[in-house]
Amino acid sequence: MHPFRTHNCSQLRASDAGTTAKLSGWVFRMRDHGGILFIDLRDHYGLTQVVIHPSRPFFEQMSHAKLETVITVTGVVTLREPETINPDLATGEVELVANECVVETTADQSPLYIPGEPDESEDLRLKYRFLDLRREGLHRNILLRSKVIAFLRQQMWAHGFNEYQTPILTCSSPEGARDYLVPSRVHRGKFYALPQAPQLFKQLLMVAGFDRYFQIAPCFRDEDARADRSPGEFYQLDIEMSFVTQDEIFAVVEDVISKTFAEFSNRPITPAPWPRIPYRESMMKYGSDKPDLRIPLEYVCLNDLFRDSGFKAFASTVAKGGVVKGLRVPGIVGVQSRSWFDKREAFAKENGGKGLGYVMWTKEGEFKGPIAKFMSEDEINQLKQLTGLQPGDALFFVADTAAVAHPLSGKIRLDIAHSLDLGEKNVYKFCWIVDFPMFEQDPETGATVFSHNPFSMPQGGMDALLNKDPLDILAYQYDVVCNGIELSSGAIRNHLPEIMYKAFEIAGYDHSVVEEKFSCLLNAFHYGAPPHGGIAPGVDRMVMLLADAENIREVIAFPMNQKAQDLMMNAPSEVTEKQLRELHIKVRGTDVAPAQQ
Repeated sequence: MHPFRTHNCSQLRASDAGTTAKLSGWVFRMRDHGGILFIDLRDHYGLTQVVIHPSRPFFEQMSHAKLETVITVTGVVTLREPETINPDLATGEVELVANECVVETTADQSPLYIPGEPDESEDLRLKYRFLDLRREGLHRNILLRSKVIAFLRQQMWAHGFNEYQTPILTCSSPEGARDYLVPSRVHRGKFYALPQAPQLFKQLLMVAGFDRYFQIAPCFRDEDARADRSPGEFYQLDIEMSFVTQDEIFAVVEDVISKTFAEFSNRPITPAPWPRIPYRESMMKYGSDKPDLRIPLEYVCLNDLFRDSGFKAFASTVAKGGVVKGLRVPGIVGVQSRSWFDKREAFAKENGGKGLGYVMWTKEGEFKGPIAKFMSEDEINQLKQLTGLQPGDALFFVADTAAVAHPLSGKIRLDIAHSLDLGEKNVYKFCWIVDFPMFEQDPETGATVFSHNPFSMPQGGMDALLNKDPLDILAYQYDVVCNGIELSSGAIRNHLPEIMYKAFEIAGYDHSVVEEKFSCLLNAFHYGAPPHGGIAPGVDRMVMLLADAENIREVIAFPMNQKAQDLMMNAPSEVTEKQLRELHIKVRGTDVAPAQQ
């Protein structure tokens, strides 16, 4: 017989009754019923109930064992009494009556109560992550992650992609987020950087002729944590294709992600092709470039209505180039209290707004609210027509510069939806955000700068760069959004040196800067670069959605906390003076001395 087990803790069934079995695992729960010990034994696979009678020589030892002690039990598989069958457990019809028991390792008192729902502080959970991972929900999430990654690989291979690995030690990027730097011992005063993404390498693979690339790629960015972003590192399904159109990339991504979500969830999924929403339309309608389409609320632009209005506050906003937009919320007049409306206004002010105007059309036909008295009868009738306002509806206004109004309106939309519990449940709503502007105006300097990815192909190519207002030029850039979470960004790449020079010139960079900072990519493009494009859906965020987790750290085995600390491994940590000398580094501007040699 195997020294540790003949079965795992989820395998035994009624058909095994009368046979001898050996199980190994952790003591998950323990109960003493009338002098008989009942132990729920847990391993990676599941639970089995073990029964220890007081006549057994190991009874006393096990009665004092602490939870999470590791044991090996040999016994006879026995059918449970009908009234004790557990229908929620795969092994719930049987129990193992112990004849032998070996304690493999004793456990100290656990700082976490594994059988219960997590109620400890997150820092304590992360410090003892190896214990936290024993919890059923978290354990299930990490298994789900493994299965999702395996499935993604299968789907990419089925689409004719090959997996290639790109370097982890590379050069610092002059664009994007803050790098993690790695000092070189051999090259004094010089640093490697951990890749924020394999962007340049995957484009160079296309130049090298490798047509369809993918990788489950680790990426490293020194960013602050959010509920949907882990600081330090994350993983993405990195994709690049040669001789490809935007539509072809969309088709591959829609197929792979749709099949992945269908494989691991029974929730309805937006059928392909997914809606394509231009960036500026998304900002106007939803106040966000990652709209949650489960929420049935959309803003309407009201600039034309208020351009010559007697309501000077809105008219002046339009005259100054700002935006006035309205959000119809149906059926709340006479249902929600005045305090509810006051809370929405307070929320707007807390998030940078000057206030939150609104009008109400009562079911009795009265039109009232803080702004109603400033509107003429003709403007009220136009407003009803433009917004679809009906008796019982309220309309909320946001008026400011576009830079302020759009993000504020997005927050207000979410606040109203959450307060009213609006939105479809248990569904995955996907969309594409497309047609991002190539350039934007820096709000502080007024200079023209890149809006998103400077290496994207401008729509219209060189002709657009030469003849259009830079702020009107769109790029072949796109995002995948699901339930208000951005899963991915991508683009059709600019593969022509002359277009790269011109695009950077518009953004204030002369040729020498481009050649210095992007010499490798630029040099490669001089030797025959294919038209190419790609995208990189986030693995962590996909698993987060599939696991229905509220925080991305619940789907990562060993995440950092919100301060980018690994409390379990005590990272970042001090290093010795000897290590610093080898790297030609002197720590300055800190009261913390390096660790002693």
